[in-house]
Amino acid sequence: MRQTPLPPVEEPTHPAATRPRHDEVTHSATVWADYEAIKQLPPVHAHQIDRRTSKLIAAFGHAFRGLWYFLRTQRNAQIHCLISACAIALALVLQIERWEWLALVLIIALVLAAEGVNTAIEAVVDLVTSSYHPLARIAKDVAAGTVLLCAMLAVLVGCLIFLPHLWDIWLYWVQTRNLCLDSA
Repeated sequence: MRQTPLPPVEEPTHPAATRPRHDEVTHSATVWADYEAIKQLPPVHAHQIDRRTSKLIAAFGHAFRGLWYFLRTQRNAQIHCLISACAIALALVLQIERWEWLALVLIIALVLAAEGVNTAIEAVVDLVTSSYHPLARIAKDVAAGTVLLCAMLAVLVGCLIFLPHLWDIWLYWVQTRNLCLDSA
């Protein structure tokens, strides 16, 4: 079966369509300056760079950039990090067991990961639709509910880890106080 070729795409004729935007001009000047700086470097041969390694390094760069954005811009992530730091400090003071450390670190990672997925879902929903849509609301609500569920689980795990240690300290304090009062 013979296919006919597609007609050529017409170039834009409106002057505003052909003029570069301000950010494109600034970006191209920056790229040109970077290119000039790179030209001064010694030549690198193709066999010296493993493409898989460079892609892996780029992937880590993207991941760290996303993590930095997440921690810098998301108020709830900052709150989770503050609470996590307090929990870690309390765990250090109470000298919790190794298995308790494992549970604590896993639950902290779970809450932060859920918050990150929530942030990503909200960003994608905002990108796809600018107007109200019931499915967009459902997506955002379910993502936020997942974070809430993980946070409630973190509180439960924190209580299971810390309350026995704090109870022992409180009992020791009460017994010591009673001994001091009895001897007086």
